[in-house]
Amino acid sequence: MKCNRLKYLLPVFMVMMVLGFSSCQNRSSDSALSGDIVKNPHTADGKENARMPFMEFEKDFHDFGKLIQGEKVSYAFKFTNTGKTDLIIAKVSTSCGCTVPDYPKTPIKPGETKKIDVKFDSENRRGFQNKTVTIISNAQPATRVLRIKAQIVLPEEQ
Repeated sequence: MKCNRLKYLLPVFMVMMVLGFSSCQNRSSDSALSGDIVKNPHTADGKENARMPFMEFEKDFHDFGKLIQGEKVSYAFKFTNTGKTDLIIAKVSTSCGCTVPDYPKTPIKPGETKKIDVKFDSENRRGFQNKTVTIISNAQPATRVLRIKAQIVLPEEQ
């Protein structure tokens, strides 16, 4: 009886091992940061490196309010590099294909103000919508999240 169980468990175990090892492959990102622009402000000796870029946003949340289904709207999130070195935005991603970001692709000097435009398309959406825009940069902190929200209504519900 034990041999019959082992006969069935061995192939299952082998499949699990193959899946486990194949899922550990290192996949590179299409817009990976080069190592020379990524810096950690904290050193092993406990001294803090204050020469880092920093993104200071006027606001990190925008409410479009009530929109009629199909409306396309946008908002510009303004920010300033209040750090001491150039700010480089490596990647900006969104939580939904209905939200499209446009961001500076060149280094932002200390003291310089720029914007990240976020366009939202309410086509085929209904009800309350909460979307996020995630920014990856060489700033401290390296990841920032912006949020937008809206309430989508049908034209006849207006």
